[in-house]
Amino acid sequence: MTTETTTAWTKPHILSLETFAAPEYETLLETADSFREVLSRRTKKVPALQGQVVANLFFEPSTRTRSSFELAAKRLSADTLNFSGSSSSLAKGETIFDTAKTYMAMGANIMVIRHRQAGVPHTIAAEMDRLQTDVRILNAGDGQHEHPSQALLDLFTLYQWLSSSSPHQFLAGKKVALVGDILHSRVARSNLYSLTAMGATVHLAAPPTLLPKAFQGLLPESYQDQLICHWEIEPALAEADFIMTLRLQKERMSDHLLPSLREYHQRFGITRDRARLAKDHVKILHPGPVNRGVEISSDLMDDPECSLISQQVASGVAVRMALLYLIGTSS
Repeated sequence: MTTETTTAWTKPHILSLETFAAPEYETLLETADSFREVLSRRTKKVPALQGQVVANLFFEPSTRTRSSFELAAKRLSADTLNFSGSSSSLAKGETIFDTAKTYMAMGANIMVIRHRQAGVPHTIAAEMDRLQTDVRILNAGDGQHEHPSQALLDLFTLYQWLSSSSPHQFLAGKKVALVGDILHSRVARSNLYSLTAMGATVHLAAPPTLLPKAFQGLLPESYQDQLICHWEIEPALAEADFIMTLRLQKERMSDHLLPSLREYHQRFGITRDRARLAKDHVKILHPGPVNRGVEISSDLMDDPECSLISQQVASGVAVRMALLYLIGTSS
């Protein structure tokens, strides 16, 4: 296995994909591909981060993301520290800054941070920089802002599926339909940046209450012609190469943004009949957890001929190994 990359990594923190350039995506994909090969071996471990400490500071509940980051750190031979906000000194009045500084004092080199409030990882990164530490911050999801590692594992899943010889613009000419609760989805925001940077045209589809017109302005002007919004699902799915469906956050029902889950499924749920609107060999992705029978029908989700959902989960460890490695070894 080689961890040499075509571009020197210069980002000390990974907080948002909005500032990523195409060469950085390419470096990430190539690095993740190297670690995917490591994970296929009998001994699934390399000493790349031996002696370093990765602290998983999850102020918001998580199972998949937290477990994936913990396993990724261990596969890189790093020591891990795990923090859970529900059973921590935060309940006794300690501030988030104090918690971060405590883990810094314990020797954490990298902090993986998830918080229900947007901007918290950025604020902690700014504080670490102000203190002139070498602690690196990785955003594992902040409020309704972004979820960079999820979008990157989605991107890597597509890269693997297409068996591209080069990551450069490997999605050029591809249509991706992104369907669901886009308004509240940090995954959707991160995916918009990554998919368009790699050449895809992205079609967003959701009821008007979950897809405000402001989303059209999220991308830089040079990418805006690659983003099209729909309040009906049919034009978004027509001739799509890939369908990404997002979790419908049931708590939004109390906000009167949807009449019912049943009506949502009737209008925007991905079923086998609806999938036929897309290309013959369309592939379906979902970041999880999935509300079966709401965002997607169970038969379609479990069909290996259509679904890439299990491949997304498998991609998670390799991509997060790549992220930890890149910021953990950069100068």
